[in-house]
Amino acid sequence: MSAAPVALNVQRLRAAIQAEYRAVAETPEQGFHFHTGRPLAEMLGYPAELIACVPAENLASFAGVGRPFVFGALRPGERVVDVGSGAGFDSLIAGQMVGSTGRVIGVDMTPAMLAKARRGAAATTMPWVEFREGLAESLPVEDGWADVVISNGVINLCPDKGVVWREIFRVLKPGGRVQIADIVVEQPVPEDAKANVDLWTG
Repeated sequence: MSAAPVALNVQRLRAAIQAEYRAVAETPEQGFHFHTGRPLAEMLGYPAELIACVPAENLASFAGVGRPFVFGALRPGERVVDVGSGAGFDSLIAGQMVGSTGRVIGVDMTPAMLAKARRGAAATTMPWVEFREGLAESLPVEDGWADVVISNGVINLCPDKGVVWREIFRVLKPGGRVQIADIVVEQPVPEDAKANVDLWTG
């Protein structure tokens, strides 16, 4: 008789993710098992002019996995939600694209990342870019608000991806767009591996 699968401790997982990304926010120079900062942005193909519009401290803590804007530039006046906005790199780029007639709401669960992102929005004088504390599974955004939802390397860290996608479509306007870069595993993941927090964060 096989043992019942061990359940993932979601609170422990979130605490581990917050600890990891607090370090990315506060000491980005220490090095991580994933790429960060300007070298990562250049490796992913972000144009130099977009990188240049982001303050150095926000760029240093960039830790995405792709480039949401490869699916198309945002339009002036659009409303954007950035799920898992981190230090604000993609949100600040989005703010430049949508301009003062648009709005960008970045959502993140790590206070250190939110503090850095807010400093970036102030430094770039973009009051139309704001950052809210929250979870991808429960976005602090009203129904049907966004023209576009972007995200970069965050949904893979969420245990219940179905809930995340429901939230994305809840905040999206009918006919809105989703522009997401993320990591996809094409093979089934064993139950014991799913319950191992170290594998999620390492």
